[in-house]
Amino acid sequence: MRNIIYIVFFMGAALHAQTKMDTAESATLKAKVKAKASTINTLLSDFTQYKHLGFLSNDIITSGKLSFKSPSMVKWEYITPYKYAVLFKNETLFINNEGKKSNIDIGSNKMFKQLNTLIINSVKGDLFDENEFDITYFKNGTNSEVYFSPKDKKFSKYIKKFQIIFNENGDVVELKMIEPSEDYTKIVFSNRTVNTKLPDAIFNQ
Repeated sequence: MRNIIYIVFFMGAALHAQTKMDTAESATLKAKVKAKASTINTLLSDFTQYKHLGFLSNDIITSGKLSFKSPSMVKWEYITPYKYAVLFKNETLFINNEGKKSNIDIGSNKMFKQLNTLIINSVKGDLFDENEFDITYFKNGTNSEVYFSPKDKKFSKYIKKFQIIFNENGDVVELKMIEPSEDYTKIVFSNRTVNTKLPDAIFNQ
């Protein structure tokens, strides 16, 4: 009986295992995602973030709302278990830590500018720059998983790879940033709406 249970379990796991895409499949996914990303002017989504650290037995879980407005305004607003907001706007990073505000000029910092661009493109799902990344494509059920490994050696000291999961419509449903230590930040999106009017007040600091 135990052997039957193991067989059934491993058969189920195999059904959901990722398989590598062929060239035609990856080209189709890339075209679909890039076409959709080009139409996104605003985006609003709930998110749950899981911060995995090797020395902790449990992930640190936070949740909040993501707001994006073209061309380059992104706000991550953490609501539970604490209030914290990070806003990328006009080449400045604004931070609001439970009412304590600060800002950083990212216009003159190449690393921060690169990070800002990556955040915007990852939210939209469009990181398909083969000059910047080594890219591998996989299928996993009805979803697609794409891994982006930075070619920039300085940047790769901080981020080993990005993993983006797309649903069958080409929407980003999960983003994972993996560090060289194998610690990672995983963000799962839900209740996503695109191209609805977002008040400018959302991006005030």
